[in-house]
Amino acid sequence: MGKKICWAIILITIAVNVVMLQWTIEAYLGVEYEKIYTYTIVGVVSSVIAFLTYLKWRKLEYTN
Repeated sequence: MGKKICWAIILITIAVNVVMLQWTIEAYLGVEYEKIYTYTIVGVVSSVIAFLTYLKWRKLEYTN
């Protein structure tokens, strides 16, 4: 996996995280409590993927 692919994955997962945060807030304010956990889990998983991809990118960038 190259550096550009790492950045693409990071940006996509951060975008997903922002959308999930928005949907979580809307579900909470709209009293749709069954959707809150689903959106929160997807947001947390996308954050973990972004962080792990960042670590991979950092390894690729600084080990040369």
